[in-house]
Amino acid sequence: MLIVGARAATASVLLVKRESAIRHAITQVLESEDYLADVAASPQAALVNLRQTCYDAIVFDLEDFGLAGCLSLMSRPAPKQSRQFITLTARGNLGPGIEATKAGAFGYLAQPFEAGELIALLERAMCKSAAVSQRADKSDNKAGLPTAWPGGMVGDSLIMRQLYQLMERVAATRATTLVTGETGTGKELVARGIHDLSSRAHKPFVPVNCSAWPESLLESELFGHMRGSFTGAFANRRGVFEEAHGGTLFLDEVSAISATIQVKLLRVLQEREVRRLGAERSQAVDFRVIAATNVDLAKEVEAGRFREDLFYRLNVFPIQVPPLRERSSDIPLLVAHFYRRFTRENALPAREIEADTLARLELYDWPGNVRELENLVERNSIMAAGSGRLSFESREGEKANAERCLVNRATSEHWNLARLEREYIVNVLQSCAGRRAATADALGIDRRTLYRKLKEYGVSISDVDPNEIG
Repeated sequence: MLIVGARAATASVLLVKRESAIRHAITQVLESEDYLADVAASPQAALVNLRQTCYDAIVFDLEDFGLAGCLSLMSRPAPKQSRQFITLTARGNLGPGIEATKAGAFGYLAQPFEAGELIALLERAMCKSAAVSQRADKSDNKAGLPTAWPGGMVGDSLIMRQLYQLMERVAATRATTLVTGETGTGKELVARGIHDLSSRAHKPFVPVNCSAWPESLLESELFGHMRGSFTGAFANRRGVFEEAHGGTLFLDEVSAISATIQVKLLRVLQEREVRRLGAERSQAVDFRVIAATNVDLAKEVEAGRFREDLFYRLNVFPIQVPPLRERSSDIPLLVAHFYRRFTRENALPAREIEADTLARLELYDWPGNVRELENLVERNSIMAAGSGRLSFESREGEKANAERCLVNRATSEHWNLARLEREYIVNVLQSCAGRRAATADALGIDRRTLYRKLKEYGVSISDVDPNEIG
């Protein structure tokens, strides 16, 4: 039985905000999630707190105290290397929040915001803190405690541990990385994890969905433009390459970029210089590119839809994100993670998740991957609000995927052939409701052979009719 709803660890937060009523409301939200929350009504009061206490995170209101006050606090030596700043800014004036992020803040929230948005950002900040602390002194982990999952990812299977190792290895470099995988596998989380693990973690992470922009606007979005360079260009504008200066630019769905922009993108990657539309000169920019796609770019190159030279420029360090069906052992962790989040966001009571429910979810094929599981958990957490258990409706394809899940589990747990054969026979036996004759037919063996193997593997045969064996 899995019970969700409790924090794995307690973190401390200092809230720097002028209005006492809003301070109180935010503090209640933090304490309801088991954060230890202190408040300060001014940056000067915050300094007093910082002399006495080491905080995991500081939430600073830029509307109240401005960017200078935030930068003053951020410039002080941190009592802990992993301390993170989160800033609050006006929804119509995001500039100070962006500038604070460039100066080293973890991120910003536009006010007004939902309580769940702040908690989600804090949890991501805590993951980054753990990753920074782990890099700073790996020898501290002598007790064999589980390492932090980067980028807010969730999973402890062998294939995910291998993925984390690749992320950590490439994070130490500035190599261009191509992240591939099916829709819904978490490619952006991989990109964020690489950024958080890198020396660029204190600089911006700038994501761009290339498929969301028409060609005419994508060019300006990427490279920027000068005033008057086209109709509607009323002012100079920086592109995302400049926005990502010192940090990481994440190009999602890079396969959607047109042939014209592919040429310009190739030049930027080669020269490390960007020329805005309408500008006379290029300017040097320090960036790291991580690209992602759910299509096979090599086949796109063969079909003439993607430039071969650009493909090789992007594919310096390829990372394949596994689909959920190949890491089904992570499903209980994912269910607990999502369920805890949705019960918090929707103010729902925590429920128990039965082991057999989780076992059934592991048998499903999950064509929509982690995103499909996330949607399922949210829907069922709402449906379970009036009952004592969290249950899930049957998923089409459970039986069809059972054999595949069995092989995946055998691979991840390093079973020998005898173990795999035993588990497969038991699996078929259960699917045939314990009928030995039907089981033997499904396995393609005679009943005497089945009887011998059941006895060999210690499977109960007390209810077998000896007269049936023959």
